[in-house]
Amino acid sequence: MNRRRVVITGMGVTTPLGLNLKDFWAGLAAGKSGIKLISRFDISNYPVKVAAEINGFEPTKYVEAKVVDRNPRCVPIGLAAAKEAITTAGLDMTKEDPKRVGVVTANSIENEYIVKQNEVFKERGARRADPLFITKASPTAMSIQVGMFVGANGPNISVNSLCASGADAIGNAVNHICLGYADVMIAGGTDASLEPISIAGLNILGALTREPDPTKACRPFDLNRSGFVYGEGAGMVVLESYEHARKRGASILAELAGVAWSFDAYDSMAPFFETEALAISLALQNAGVKPEEIDYINAHGTSTKLNDVSETKAIKLVFKDQAYKIPISSSKSMFGHMVAAAGAVEAIATVLAMNNNLIPPTINYETPDPECDLDYVPNIARPAQLDVCLSNSFGLGGQNCCLVIRRFSDK
Repeated sequence: MNRRRVVITGMGVTTPLGLNLKDFWAGLAAGKSGIKLISRFDISNYPVKVAAEINGFEPTKYVEAKVVDRNPRCVPIGLAAAKEAITTAGLDMTKEDPKRVGVVTANSIENEYIVKQNEVFKERGARRADPLFITKASPTAMSIQVGMFVGANGPNISVNSLCASGADAIGNAVNHICLGYADVMIAGGTDASLEPISIAGLNILGALTREPDPTKACRPFDLNRSGFVYGEGAGMVVLESYEHARKRGASILAELAGVAWSFDAYDSMAPFFETEALAISLALQNAGVKPEEIDYINAHGTSTKLNDVSETKAIKLVFKDQAYKIPISSSKSMFGHMVAAAGAVEAIATVLAMNNNLIPPTINYETPDPECDLDYVPNIARPAQLDVCLSNSFGLGGQNCCLVIRRFSDK
C-alpha cells in the first residue's frame, strides 16, 4: 500500500539521566543509572525504597509560573521535552499553517492530588474545592498545553494505554499524517505519577522491586530480577510527512517506518506472548520490513518475572532462529519505568542509538535466566551498524504497541 512517508525531525526528553538529549544520550551510552533511593517522600514505612526520580528540574525555567501553578507536574516536564523537540526540528510556526499541525500525547494523572482534594471536599465542603480540579486531574492536560504553546489548530488528542501510552501517541500521530489530516504532529508522553499512593498500590500488587540497593534494583532479563523500578520523565518527537520536511529543508533524524497494535484479551495483570508477537509482526508488515532486516530491538524489558519471559517468547515466535542473532536491550535498566512516557522515551533512545551506531546496554545483568536466553547486550554499550530497529511497548492490561524505526534514506 502506498502511503505518505513519516519522518522524525525533532526530539526532546526530560529524564532521570538528563534534562536534555545530550545528557540523556551520554548516560545511555555510558550505562549510567538514574535509579536512587527515593528522596521525594518519607520511605521509612514503605517496602519499596528506590525509584528513578528527576533531579534538578526547575519548572519555571521552561514554563510560565501560571502554567506550572495550574497544571499537574507532568505538564512542565512534558513541555520542556516538547520545546526541545520543536527546537531540534527547527519548526517555525510563523511559517506553518496551524491547521495542518497537530498534537497527540499521553500523560499521567496525579493520584495524590485527587486524594488530597477529596479529603478537602469531605472536611471543608464544596466551597473549598479547587476550581481547577478538572484540568489538573485531566488526562488531556498535556495535549492541551502543547497545542496552546505551539498554536496548533490541527488534531489534538490524548491517549491512555498505560505502559504503551508513549508509543501509542507516536503511532496515532503517524496515522494522522498518513491519512492526510496533518503535515506535522507533535507526539509523545509524560509521567510524574511517582507518588506515595502509586508506590503503595503497585507494591501490594507485587509489581515493584523491594531491592533496597539502587545498583541492583532494575535488572531486566536477569534471573534474579524482582520487579520494575518506578520512574518519571517525558519524551516528545516532531513527526512530519517526508514531503513537508523536505520542502522546509528540515534535518531528518529517522523514518518512522511502521507501527501496529494488539490487545491481549487475556488477563488484566499478566502479559500474553502470542498477542505481543502479533503487534511485532504487524509493525514489521506495516513497515514493509522482513524479520531478518531488524538490527536491534529496544525491549519493553520491565525487569518483572512475567513480562521479560513473555517478551522473550514473543520475539522468538516472530524471529525464530534469527532471534538469537538480534541484539536486544532494555533502557529501563537505567531510567526505570516511566509508564505513560516510557514508549516515547524508548523510541527516542532507539533513534539516538541508530544515529550514533551504538547499542545502549542492559545494565545490572549478572545471572542468565534459562527462560530469557537471547542477546541482551549486558552491561556495556556495543558498537553496531543500525539501519532498522524495533521498539516494543506492552501495557499493563494487555495493550501493545510496536514501532519500527528506519535510518533515513531519500530512496
